[in-house]
Amino acid sequence: MNRAEIIRQLKEQPEVSVLIVGGGINGIGVFRDLALQGVDVLLVERSDFCSGASAASSHMAHGGIRYLENGEFRLVREAVRERNLMLKNAPHLVRPLPTTIPIFKWFSGLLNAPLKFLNLLDRPAERGAVVIKVGLMLYDAFAGRQRAAPRHQFHLRAETLKRYPDLNQEVICTATYYDGAILNPERLAIEVLLDGEQDNPNARALNYASLQDGEGESVRLKDELSGEIFTVRPRLLINAAGPWIDISNRALGLETRYISGTKGSHLVIDNPVLRQSIGEHEFFFENNDGRIVLIFPLYDRVMIGTSDIPIKDPESVRCTEDEVDYFITMVARIFPGIKVRREQIVFQFSGVRPLPFSHAKTTGQISRDHSVEVLSGMWTGLSFPVYSLIGGKWTSFRAFAEQVTDRALHFLQKERRKSTAFLPIGGGRGFTLSEEDFDKSVEGLAAWTGLSVDRVRKLTERYGARAELISNFIARSETDPLLKTLPGYSRREIAFLAQIEKVVHLDDLVLRRTKLAMLGQLTARALEELADALAEALEWSGEQKKAEVVRTLEILGDRHNLHLD
Repeated sequence: MNRAEIIRQLKEQPEVSVLIVGGGINGIGVFRDLALQGVDVLLVERSDFCSGASAASSHMAHGGIRYLENGEFRLVREAVRERNLMLKNAPHLVRPLPTTIPIFKWFSGLLNAPLKFLNLLDRPAERGAVVIKVGLMLYDAFAGRQRAAPRHQFHLRAETLKRYPDLNQEVICTATYYDGAILNPERLAIEVLLDGEQDNPNARALNYASLQDGEGESVRLKDELSGEIFTVRPRLLINAAGPWIDISNRALGLETRYISGTKGSHLVIDNPVLRQSIGEHEFFFENNDGRIVLIFPLYDRVMIGTSDIPIKDPESVRCTEDEVDYFITMVARIFPGIKVRREQIVFQFSGVRPLPFSHAKTTGQISRDHSVEVLSGMWTGLSFPVYSLIGGKWTSFRAFAEQVTDRALHFLQKERRKSTAFLPIGGGRGFTLSEEDFDKSVEGLAAWTGLSVDRVRKLTERYGARAELISNFIARSETDPLLKTLPGYSRREIAFLAQIEKVVHLDDLVLRRTKLAMLGQLTARALEELADALAEALEWSGEQKKAEVVRTLEILGDRHNLHLD
C-alpha cells in the first residue's frame, strides 16, 4: 500500500488502536511487534524512517561492557542476550565483530566502580589490564547458554605487536572479545518495518508525516509532501520521537522534561593503511580524557568515533572541527605511525542519544537503560494515554519493543500471539553464511531468474534472502541496464528500492536505502544518474528531479560536510 492509499484510508476511517510518533528503531520495533499481534497500528515519521538519532549509530550490536562499571547489570545482561539474537535473526546485516582493547597499564582504575557508587569520581582513572580482565569475565558470563561468540582472550605485548605492528609500542597487552557489527543499520530498520506491514494489512507506516497537535480524542497530522492536514483518533499514542520526545509532547499540550541528550559524532575515512592495520577488528579503548572511543572497520573504509557532548537542540547537531581534530589525535595515540588527514574524510555524521534527563556530573554517568513514561487522565486534555519511550539502544530495540508492546496489549485488553525473540528479520530468513550453501543459493537463483551469477551474488551480499524478491523484480523486465557511474547497481534495482521500500526523496536512497554516501561512493554525475533512475521509477517531472538533486546536495553539504565533484 503506497502513502497516498494510506492517507486516503485514514481520511475515510480515522480510528486507529495505536498511533506511533517517530520512525527510529524504537518506534519501528514497536510497530512490528504490535503488527504481529494483529493490532491496527499507524506509525508516522516527520522525515524518513531511521533518519534521526537512529541514523547516527556506531554500527555496533553490543552488550555495553562499560556499563558494568555503572552497575547497570540488568541492562548488560539484556543487551548481551539481544546481541546474540540479532546475530541469529539478521545474519545478512549483523556479523560477529572481534573487538580489541589496547591496554597501557596493569592496575589502574581498580577503585573506579566503588568511587562511582559513592559519587566521588567524576572521570575514571585509566582502566588497566586487571580491571578489564574482571569486566570481560563478567561480560562472558552474561552470554550464558545462548553464546553466539567466542570468549575473550588476552595477548601480551610481544604477541600483540606481532599481530598489530603499527600499534603504539608502549602497549603492554591487548584484550579481544566479540560483539556484533551492524553493517547497515538503516537497512535493518526498513526491513523490520516492512516485515510488520507484510504480516498485518492493518499495520501502516508513513514517512514524511508529522504530528501537529492533539486535543480530546483527536490528533492532527500533516502530510509533509502536500501540506495537507488530516486527523486520526487513536486509543493509545506511543511517543517514540527520541531526542524530540519532549517537543512532541508539547505539541500535545503536555509539558515534560524526559530527555537529556548527548551528541555523538563520527568520521568515515578512506585510509587504506589504517584499514589494513586493524583488519576486521574494531579497536575500542579509553582515550586520554577518559572518553570511550572506537576505530571500526566499515567495509573498505574506517569509521572513527564517538563524542559524548551535552546538547539541547537536536536540530543543531553537526560534527564540528574540534571533534574532527579530536578524532585525528585519538587515532595517532593508538597508531602513531599512521597519519590521518582531513582530505581522507569521505563522510561525517552526528546525532543525539535520547538519554533520560539526569543531573549526572558527566555524560558517561547517565544511564543507557530504557523506560516508559505514561501520561494519562483528565488533566492531560486527551482521551488517550501517551507512552513516551525514553532511552534505548540499537542492540536492545527488540526487547524494548517487546516490553512496550506487552504494556500496550494490556491496555488494549489483547493477548500476545507471537514472540519476536527468534523471528528472522527481512533478508535474514533462510540466509546462511556457510560458503557452500551461499554459493548454491546464488547459483539456483541465477538459474531461476536468468540473471548472471555475479549479479545475484552482489544482490545477495547486499540484501540477504530478499535478493530473491529483487531478482524476480528485475527479471520481469526485458532489460536491466547497470548504472554507468555506479556499475554495482542497476536501474531496476533502484526502481525496486523506490517502489517497495518507501523512497520519497533522493536523499532517502543515497543515505538510508544504500550506503553510497557514507562510503564515499557518490559523485555529482552519480547523483544525477540516480536521480534519473528515481524519476523514472517514481514518475517525477523534470523540475522535481532537479529539485531533488539540489535538496540532496544541500543535505550532504550541511549535515555531512560532503561536497560532490
